[in-house]
Amino acid sequence: MGRVIAIANQKGGVGKSTTTINLGSCLAEMDKEVLVIDIDPQGNTTSGVGVDKNKSENTLYELMLGKKTIQECILPNIQQNLALIPSNMNLAGAEIELIGVDNKEYILKNAVEEVKNNFDFIIMDCPPSLSMLTINAMSAADSVIVPIQCEYYALEGLSQLVHTIQLVQERLNPKLEMEGVVFTMYDARTNLSLEVVENVKDNLKQNIYKTIIPRNVRLAEAPSHGMPINLYDKKSAGAESYRRLAEEVVNRDRNGGEDGC
Repeated sequence: MGRVIAIANQKGGVGKSTTTINLGSCLAEMDKEVLVIDIDPQGNTTSGVGVDKNKSENTLYELMLGKKTIQECILPNIQQNLALIPSNMNLAGAEIELIGVDNKEYILKNAVEEVKNNFDFIIMDCPPSLSMLTINAMSAADSVIVPIQCEYYALEGLSQLVHTIQLVQERLNPKLEMEGVVFTMYDARTNLSLEVVENVKDNLKQNIYKTIIPRNVRLAEAPSHGMPINLYDKKSAGAESYRRLAEEVVNRDRNGGEDGC
């Protein structure tokens, strides 16, 4: 049965989509069957794997509103071993349209359960807000990975996210785990990046992945070409980092959470 991971942080610009795209692609490269679900109306993950979000018809929006089944929304073989449920701006209206719908927090969970056995990993890119879409992702997920940018305000809002995860555990999904924090946009040339890492390690009582994702020009270029970094420049520092992160995620999955963080 597949492991369902939500990539979440209510701060924008911390590398959620980048992590979703490249973790998913590197897991696929390891011969894992992977489904990526784009839950962000901006659709960055969709375009980042080379799919035209504006031409996508069967998207997460149609799934959430019950117009299409999850099987109808999955785009298979985006690359070898990698499938996608795309998203676009239509999804922004879903929250309003779902007002009054019973058990709307479980729409995604119920859909994912139908295909969970078909994949080794299901990776979900959450929007930069603690919205109904994010709650749906956390209700469906086994665990949450939180990307944190190596900047001065890294810890801002993180306690709110942890609190939300705890509320979801208590009320909607008791099996949900905080899988860990992954540092992104690390700049080895600055003291600030190092200080942020040390500060988070000192203050955060959470698992922290050993792999740190560096600032990398090739990593920044890859989305504009609609390619994950391991396909765009397989020897770049960004590609090597996401491969190491994928190995940690697989090892943690294999060892029941005892290794890798």
